[in-house]
Amino acid sequence: MVRIIVAGCLGRMGRRIIRLGLEKKNVKVVGVFEHKENPAIGNDIGELIGVGKKGIAVMSTLSQVIDKGDVIIDFTTPSATIDHLKKALRFQKKMVIGTTGLSTKEKETIKKASERIPIVFAPNMSVGVNLLFKLSRLVATTLGDDYDVEIVETHHKHKKDAPSGTAHELARLIAEGRGGDLAKDAVYGRVGMCGERKKGAIGIHAVRGGDVVGEHTVSFMTEGERIELIHRASSRDTLAKGALVAAQFISKKKKGLYSMQDVLGLV
Repeated sequence: MVRIIVAGCLGRMGRRIIRLGLEKKNVKVVGVFEHKENPAIGNDIGELIGVGKKGIAVMSTLSQVIDKGDVIIDFTTPSATIDHLKKALRFQKKMVIGTTGLSTKEKETIKKASERIPIVFAPNMSVGVNLLFKLSRLVATTLGDDYDVEIVETHHKHKKDAPSGTAHELARLIAEGRGGDLAKDAVYGRVGMCGERKKGAIGIHAVRGGDVVGEHTVSFMTEGERIELIHRASSRDTLAKGALVAAQFISKKKKGLYSMQDVLGLV
């Protein structure tokens, strides 16, 4: 039985992880917390998410629940995630991190922490998206830079970071598969007289609106043909299920940095 603690328990992802976690036999939700200004602090999480009283109160800090669990699942904000990571290191707890929008420095902090504790860190925990990652790299390796690549991602209007972490990872894998350098190849949108498309460029575009859970389209285009790989998420449950699978995976590890490709056996 894996005992989990859920950060940002009243966020869009936090709610789904808890709801599915409460239903799962080999996972036990033992602690949940939110930022200290949240008016729901002290209330029962089961009542808040509509599944009845569960005897688990919403706390205001990780410190209040960290001794109860084995794995911390974190889909919050970059600064909050790094703060939680520091506490996980202090108490030798394992982490599943799905937070996006992290800086290069913050990602390095996670990597360094994984030398002491096991961490699953992934921009997207959906099985389908991770298959998209694998296929996109395979197609890029096969076609090379003779094909123009454009990535378009669409998310709900409340998403704070852009482009999505999934789009960044797709672009990174495509650049890697072609032997390129994403720092030089990436083009984030276009406006005005931007000139002709450069060979090897990877276009990345973000669309925001409504309640779209997540859509990603990768197009490989050349003279006479176009190949498109598309993933559409209609529910956050696919991400929440992946996070719970990751928690079970990481519970058996001693240290190291793992991706969902590792969790799903796609490497």
